[in-house]
Amino acid sequence: MTSTKFRDVQVLPIATDTTILRARSWTKLRFEIEYALAKGTTANSYLIQGEKTALIDPPGETFTEIYLNALQQRFDLRQIDYVILGHVNPNRAATLKVLQQRAPQITFVCSNPGAINLRAALADANLPIFITRGEETLDLGRGHHLQFIPTPNPRYPDLLCTYDPQTEILYTDKLFGAHICSDQVLDEGWQIFLEDRRYYFECLMAPHARQVQTALEKLAEGLHLLRMYAPNHGPLVRYGLIELTKAYRQWSQQQTSQDISVALIYASAYGNTATLAQAIAHGITKAGVSVESINCEVATPAEIQAAVEKAAGFIIGSPTLGGHAPTPIQTALGIVLSSAAKNKLAGVFGSYGWSGEAVDLLASKLKDAGYQFGFDPIRVKFKPSDAILQMCEEAGTDFAQALKKAKKVRTPSQPATSVEQAVGRVVGSLCVLTAKQGDVSSAMLASWVSQASFNPPGFTVAVAKERAVEPLTHSGNKFVLNVLKEGNHIHLMKHFLKPFAPAQDRFVGIATQEAENGSPILSDALAYLECTVQSRMEAGDHWLVYATVDRGKVLSEGVTAVHHRKTGNHY
Repeated sequence: MTSTKFRDVQVLPIATDTTILRARSWTKLRFEIEYALAKGTTANSYLIQGEKTALIDPPGETFTEIYLNALQQRFDLRQIDYVILGHVNPNRAATLKVLQQRAPQITFVCSNPGAINLRAALADANLPIFITRGEETLDLGRGHHLQFIPTPNPRYPDLLCTYDPQTEILYTDKLFGAHICSDQVLDEGWQIFLEDRRYYFECLMAPHARQVQTALEKLAEGLHLLRMYAPNHGPLVRYGLIELTKAYRQWSQQQTSQDISVALIYASAYGNTATLAQAIAHGITKAGVSVESINCEVATPAEIQAAVEKAAGFIIGSPTLGGHAPTPIQTALGIVLSSAAKNKLAGVFGSYGWSGEAVDLLASKLKDAGYQFGFDPIRVKFKPSDAILQMCEEAGTDFAQALKKAKKVRTPSQPATSVEQAVGRVVGSLCVLTAKQGDVSSAMLASWVSQASFNPPGFTVAVAKERAVEPLTHSGNKFVLNVLKEGNHIHLMKHFLKPFAPAQDRFVGIATQEAENGSPILSDALAYLECTVQSRMEAGDHWLVYATVDRGKVLSEGVTAVHHRKTGNHY
C-alpha cells in the first residue's frame, strides 16, 4: 500500500438519485479496540438528490477537509437541504461545523438525544433541527419519502436508522458495519467479510445485545421491502443481507441467553472512559459471560438497580471532573451500595486528565462496603494505548472467569462420562503459540494442533475464546508456533500455564529471539514455524485457526513432547 493511499474519498452512484462518498483510511484509524484488526476502515456518507437533497452521516474530523473537497467538487453545497445524522458525537461535529459554515441553509435531522448532543457540540441553541421520534417522515420528492427508525442503545442513545422506500435502502449507521478498507463497495463474496463483521459486533454491539434484538424486531416489523443495508463503516450489505441479519440475531441470542451477567456502569466525559468500558466488555463477552452495559448519564435509577440486582458482578467506570466523579456516577454508586449483595464481584476503572480522584473514590467506597474486586482498579491518563486496551480486555476476561469459577464451585462436579473419557484419549503435540502486533504481545500453551494441508504447508490450532492471545489470531495475523521437546518442556509448560496479570509480559525469564514476522521464538523449543492466519472457524467454545507456514526451522535433535489426557472435558 503506497503512502498516497493513506486516506482518500471514493465517490460512486449506488442507486436511483443516490451516491456514496466513502472516506477511506487504509491504515488503523484510531485507538479504540474496534479497530484492533488494523485493516483500515471507511466512513460512509450518502447523498440522496430528489426534488430536495439530503446528505446522510458526514464523517468525522479525520476526513473533514478531503471529504468536503470531494463533495463540493461534484455537488453544490448550497443545494443541500438536509443533513441526516444516525449518530452525533464530537468527532463528527467537527465536520458538521465546517459544513454548516459553507452551507448555512441546512436543516439537521436526528433523534431527540441527537439534537441535544448536536446543539451542545455546535454551541447553537437555535440550530435548525428536524427532530424525529419515529413517526415523522421526510419527503424529498421523486419517491424518496424517508422513514426514520430509532434504534438506541446505552453507548449510542441517539442511534437512528433511515429508510428510503424508493431505493429500498436502509441507512444503518453503527449497525451491520465492519472496519475494513478496500476498493470493493458492495459485499460480493460476503463470506469473506463475516469474520470482520463478527469482530465489529463483539466490540460494539455485544454489550447491548438486548437493545440490538429490539432494533432487529423494529426493522422486521417496519420494513417489508429491503434491498440493502448502508452502514457507516465497511462494504454495503446486499448479497449477504439475509445471512448477516440472521447472524446478528444469533449473536445477540448467544449474549442474552448466558446464565451469568455483569452490569457495566459508566459515564464518559470525552469518550476515553467509554473506550475502556468497550475493551472490558469485549473481554467479558468473549469469555462467555453476558454484559449489561449501562450509560448512567441516560439510564434511570430503576434500570441501574434492576441490572445490578440481576448481575453476578458489577463494574463501574468514571471520568474525573474537577477532582470528583460526575453526579450520575455518584447516583449510580449510591444505588449499587444500597442494592448489590456483598458477595458480588466488583471492578472499578476510569480515564482522567490530571488527578483521577473518581477512581480512588469508587474503589475506597466499595472496599469499605466489603466488596471483593475482580481486578485491580484501572486508572488511565488521557487516551488509552493499545497496550492499555489489551490490559482492559484481559481484566474483563479475568473478571468473567472468576464469576464462572465461583459458579462451578457451587455446582457439584460430575465424573467424566465414557464419551468424555474416550475423547480424552486423543493425543496432541505440546506447543507454545507466540504472537506480537505493535506493542501488544501474548502467548499460550497449545496442545490441540494438527497438520491440515501439504500444499501449502498448513495446520490448525484450537484457541479458546477467552485466551489472551485470541485477538492476535485473526485472518492476516502472524504468529510463531514453537514445538516443545520431550524432556525439555516441563519448565516452559509450567511457565505458560501459570496465571498472568492483565497485559503482563509473558516472556520474562524465558530465552527468546525475534522471528522475521516479529513474534518471539522460544530458544529452548524443538522447532518453530512462522505462520500466517488464513481463516478461522467458530467451534463451540474455541476458534479453530487455519494457518499456513511461511518459514521454520528445527532447533535441536529430539522428539516432540506429547500431552496425554484422561478426559475430554478439560485440558
